[in-house]
Amino acid sequence: MQQRQNDRELREQLVKLRDEHRALDDEIVTLEDSGTADQLLVRRLKKKKLAVKDQIQAVEDQLLPDIIA
Repeated sequence: MQQRQNDRELREQLVKLRDEHRALDDEIVTLEDSGTADQLLVRRLKKKKLAVKDQIQAVEDQLLPDIIA
């Protein structure tokens, strides 16, 4: 029972992280397409996007642990 609750919480966190990652990507594309993008802001957003991607990977690893064959 506890494991199911934990898995559900991890899946909810994963959805939120993926949404945040997608939003950051959209914001970066919009800034870059504007032609007058603040390069420092774009770099910060890309760094944040990478950190979110690392968090996504960590949650996925908890949900699907490696199986040693």
